[in-house]
Amino acid sequence: MERYAIYFAPQAGSALAEFGANWLGWDAEVGQSVTRNPVPGIAAEELDRFTQAPRRYGFHGTLKPPFRLAEGTSFEDLQAAAVQLAHRLSPVDMGRFRMKRLGGFLALVPQEKSVELQGLAARCVTELDHFRAPAPPDETARRRKRGLSPRQDDYLLKWGYPYVLEEFRFHLTLTGSLEESDLARVEDHLAGVLDPILRETVSLSDLCIFGDPGDGQSCRIVQRISVGGA
Repeated sequence: MERYAIYFAPQAGSALAEFGANWLGWDAEVGQSVTRNPVPGIAAEELDRFTQAPRRYGFHGTLKPPFRLAEGTSFEDLQAAAVQLAHRLSPVDMGRFRMKRLGGFLALVPQEKSVELQGLAARCVTELDHFRAPAPPDETARRRKRGLSPRQDDYLLKWGYPYVLEEFRFHLTLTGSLEESDLARVEDHLAGVLDPILRETVSLSDLCIFGDPGDGQSCRIVQRISVGGA
């Protein structure tokens, strides 16, 4: 794998996981494409375009953003450290989710902010950071042009990503950045599809190591690790 990340992914077989795989057309659990159900009012090629960005990474919530392995470390080292960290953590009840616009894209977010979730994500970022190789200078420079706040810029330089710790906002991405009219169409469709799914609460009971093969290929789950022995 070219890069790794620590993500949340819904349990295989759950309604939320099946929705995510069908919506994106990619099942990160097994690393396979999924034949999607037709979406009324949205052509197949439009849906491909709307979901291209999130399909690349699979249906997930970021805990530690993607990183290349640091020199002198291996996947086996990362795996062992992630297992040790997971066993020191406790499962988090994230409650019910809702659909929300975040800038120009759609995502699922917890209805209530969770201090426990923020703390778990922070520990993933900080306690596994010695496995992260510094990003190439051009990548860092590109991110710094996006109008970051001073704190976000500091976090980018220290942790390799601007939206961590206090800037962290947990979400499951549904679309790439869309025009207003396209956002409205997708929202209208998903409102009915998601209504029964989002009545259920969601728990974080695993850390998922995702692998990124590179060359534009979609990421997949390399390993699920039970949190706290759950």
